[in-house]
Amino acid sequence: MKTLRPIVLNLVTWTLVLLIAFPLLWMIITSLKPQSELFRIPPTWIPESITFEHYWRLLSETPFLRYFRNSVVLAVSTTVFVVILGTLGAYSLVRFTYRGRETMAMLVLFTYLLPSVVLIIPLYLMIASLGLSNSLFGLILAHTTFALPYALWLLRSFMEGIPEDLENAALVDGASRMGAFKDVIFPQLLPGIISTALFTFILSWNEYLYALVLVNSESVTPLTTGVMSMLISAFNIEWSLLMAASVMMSLPLIVVFAFLQSYLTSGFGAGGVKG
Repeated sequence: MKTLRPIVLNLVTWTLVLLIAFPLLWMIITSLKPQSELFRIPPTWIPESITFEHYWRLLSETPFLRYFRNSVVLAVSTTVFVVILGTLGAYSLVRFTYRGRETMAMLVLFTYLLPSVVLIIPLYLMIASLGLSNSLFGLILAHTTFALPYALWLLRSFMEGIPEDLENAALVDGASRMGAFKDVIFPQLLPGIISTALFTFILSWNEYLYALVLVNSESVTPLTTGVMSMLISAFNIEWSLLMAASVMMSLPLIVVFAFLQSYLTSGFGAGGVKG
């Protein structure tokens, strides 16, 4: 029985891995098939001939690169705003004592629990009243609203794990509050900041609803809505270009996970053990 258990666990694990990885693998395979093989029955699991024609058409005949640039600007800008505001907010909630501190923290968490569809209309009215509708900056502000509560609570968990005595010692030695934060808190908080930045980037990169409602100009359209409007219509779906676009859209996230997965692991476990 003891020798059988590891075999069963490995079998179940690899089965789950294959089930999860299969859509990604099929997407890559389909993007490399020539047009004549796309709808063949039975399907070809390995392309008889590999072609990069769909990628060339995607990059040369469609505004994909413009959408890609917009998504990069959107995700990076949102990440910067959220990390800065979330770090300062988490520091305030952990290091300072004032009336309503815990109530404020709970309200922030409550806003994160609300579904996006509940917030989209009041958010649209606010952004429109500021004259920022149909603009990339307005979409950045919208993304910040749904990513900031999560980032604030995640960074708060990291901040609570940093002993306050370290900061007090720096203050006693003559450091200013900002100096103590820069030299003592920031290096300890860096894994949490990187983890939060990754989560925020992924949330912003994959977001669809706000982009669909708040933006209708092609010049500021991100990938999530741009690819849909470009390749999917009521009468036709460009499957070859859609698979190529999906692969290209997935590459930044795969690279991020591959190089910074250790910070993501620490982020998932944040708050489990306090210093």
